[in-house]
Amino acid sequence: MSWIEAIVLGIVQGLTEFLPVSSSGHMRITSAIFFERDAGASFTAVTQLGTEAAVLLYFAKDIWRITKVWLIGIRDKSVRSSLDYRMGWYVIVGSIPIGAFGFLFKDQIQTAARNLWLVATTLIVFAFVLAFAEYWGRQTRTLENFRMKDGVVMGLAQAMALIPGVSRSGGTLTAGLFLNLTREAAARYSFLLAIPAVVMSGVFSLGDVFEPAAPGTSVPSVAQMVVATVIAFAIGYAAIAWLLRYVAHHTLYVFVLYRVALGTLVLALLMTGTISAT
Repeated sequence: MSWIEAIVLGIVQGLTEFLPVSSSGHMRITSAIFFERDAGASFTAVTQLGTEAAVLLYFAKDIWRITKVWLIGIRDKSVRSSLDYRMGWYVIVGSIPIGAFGFLFKDQIQTAARNLWLVATTLIVFAFVLAFAEYWGRQTRTLENFRMKDGVVMGLAQAMALIPGVSRSGGTLTAGLFLNLTREAAARYSFLLAIPAVVMSGVFSLGDVFEPAAPGTSVPSVAQMVVATVIAFAIGYAAIAWLLRYVAHHTLYVFVLYRVALGTLVLALLMTGTISAT
């Protein structure tokens, strides 16, 4: 891997991780168009440690409060009706689907799922699903109204993002809107829900990132991996604050249009043979 590749991909990861546009899809597309090779699923997973570090820092007070109340609630029934205690369980249970599917389909995620025909198609298809959710969702529920079934549904939606192009944040925001949550409530739970899955995925991928998963996969040095992850952290932190402000006052249609345009561009490049699907 060249230094410019590592830096560019770190920037792309930071910019797109929290937007409903698929960071893994963008990493795959950027690699194909500008570097004519694939940085690999493991590289994406490890750089996500940077963006999740940004989540941990940005939501540090919330995470500490939820964790503390959840631990107290294990032995003290008096706090079990609180949102913080319940949120601890919502995050734990909601994280199970992506952990299970990620373990069962690890090989397919690192190989077949990264085919650009699939990435482009999922970008477009799930753009329309997001648009329908934005139009149909009543957005009358806040986190105070959140229930375990909501956590399970959004957890299943997060698991779909194992396919590049779906988008983890896009899937969870879409599910949240279908559940009539406000955009801000869905986004906040989405950020918390991502922490266990993304951190574990990144940690387990550390051993694979320096080994090529397939012919044509670029391999970073330790220094390049560190720099890309730090860049993703810095840009990701700014992206969190921006997205929370944005969704509080704007619809998600701009992301729908962007996904359709990008997916269409990738399909055109594939059909003309400008880039390879694998």
